[in-house]
Amino acid sequence: MPSIFTYLTSEVDCCEGNFEHSEVIAEYYNTISNVSFFLLFPILLYLNHQYVQQRPLSAYTSLIAGIFSTYYHLTLSYVGQLLDELSILWTLALTYTFWIPKCYFPGFIKDRTQFVCLVGIVTLMSFIQPAFNAYLLNSISLHLLYLTSQELKKCSNPRVHRIAASMVMWWVLAISCWLSDKWFCGFWQRINFCYLHSFWHVLISITLLYCCPLFIYFDSRYEIPAFEPELKYWPSDSWPIALPYLALRTPYKRC
Repeated sequence: MPSIFTYLTSEVDCCEGNFEHSEVIAEYYNTISNVSFFLLFPILLYLNHQYVQQRPLSAYTSLIAGIFSTYYHLTLSYVGQLLDELSILWTLALTYTFWIPKCYFPGFIKDRTQFVCLVGIVTLMSFIQPAFNAYLLNSISLHLLYLTSQELKKCSNPRVHRIAASMVMWWVLAISCWLSDKWFCGFWQRINFCYLHSFWHVLISITLLYCCPLFIYFDSRYEIPAFEPELKYWPSDSWPIALPYLALRTPYKRC
C-alpha cells in the first residue's frame, strides 16, 4: 500500500498533465502559479499595516494557503490534498472567526471563543470525506458573499460598494476557471489548454486583494471603535488601476 506522502496518491487530479514540464513537479503550472499567494501576503501586510497592528493574527492566512497549495500540486500526494483543502477551510474559518460581526453568530453562540470552537469542529469534519471539500469550500464562499450583501445594505459609502463589486467580478472569473477545469477537462485537453486551475490561483489572489480590505473595513467598524476606518487606493485614488487598502484615522477624542 503506497504511503499517503507518495506522489500521485491524491484522490483529486486537475486537468493539467502530470510531469509534462518537470521530472520533479507533478503539475508544473498549477505549482508555479501559487507565487501569486506569496506576492499577495507582503502586499496585504504592507498596505494594511495599521489594521495588522490592531489584529495581527488575521494577516497570515493567504501565506498558509499558498504553502500547502504549492506542496499539493508539486506532489499530488494524499497528504498534500488534505493540507491544500484544509488550509483553504482554515482560511475561511479564520475569516469567520476574526471578521464576521457578532450579530451574525448563531443564537446559541454567546461569544467569539465559542464560535472559534464551532468553526474548528466543522473544519476537522472535512477528514471524513475529503472529495467533497472543494464543494464545501465554495458553498462557504457563497455564504460569505451573502453576509457581504447584508453589510452593504447598511453602508452608503460608494467606495465600499465599488470595491465589493470588483471583488465579486474577480471571484466569478476565478470560480468559472475552477469549475471549467473540473467539469470540462476533456474539452480543454482536446484543444491542449489545460491551465485554467493555474488561472484560478492568480484570479483568486486578485479577488483577495479586494476581499481582505473590504472585510477588515467591516470588522474595524465593529471591533475597533476607537478608530474611524477609511478605504483608500494605493498608489493614489486618481490612478485608473490601484489597490484598495484600509486606513485607520486618528482615534476619536473622548471627554
